[in-house]
Amino acid sequence: METLHIRTQDPAVQSLCAKDSTLKQLISLIGDIEVPLRSDYLSSIVRSIIGQQISVSAASAIYARLLDLLGGHITVDGLLVASTEDLREVGLTRRKAEYVKDLVDKIVNHELDLKNIEAYNDDAILKQLTQVKGIGKWTAEMFLILSLGRQDVLAIDDVGIQRSAQWLYGVEKSERRQLLMEKSLLFAPERSMASHYLWEAIHLGFVQDFDSIEELIKSRNELH
Repeated sequence: METLHIRTQDPAVQSLCAKDSTLKQLISLIGDIEVPLRSDYLSSIVRSIIGQQISVSAASAIYARLLDLLGGHITVDGLLVASTEDLREVGLTRRKAEYVKDLVDKIVNHELDLKNIEAYNDDAILKQLTQVKGIGKWTAEMFLILSLGRQDVLAIDDVGIQRSAQWLYGVEKSERRQLLMEKSLLFAPERSMASHYLWEAIHLGFVQDFDSIEELIKSRNELH
């Protein structure tokens, strides 16, 4: 599995720090990040479809059963052969089974060029992906960030990023999306770096365990 290495000394990260002193505090606390990229593009998209509106554990169980059904690998040929009922039997809803079927149809008909997708710019990829049933802007943005490792995507509608931004900047829940829209302009063209650090604040428990970044910094200082 390919890994994206984000270093605090990277020019993109340093640029973010220069633009936003609050984000700089978070980056300083977190340090370097290793992000495993989902380099099997088909399975990444299928997994995203499965995971819509269900828990991570439920999605993982369904994905594991789908892998078993397909002999251990998610392939276009395997998904073409599998019937909608086969997909439902491993746990997909009828609608999600239809989404997966539409995905492979778009690939076979060359409407979605997964083989050469890295060659397209972000907007062209978003356009290709969102024409597939069940793939909205959020799922397409996750693909850009977590599969292709694109550098300039801030997933404004991602709940995790919204929660983290609300905590980091000390705003109300009703204000957090507007805040991210404003920050998106500021963070360009390194928006993905901001996404990764905001996610990492949740992964490390900062958002859950401390009321504010000031409280976190105070706690760290007391330990030292």
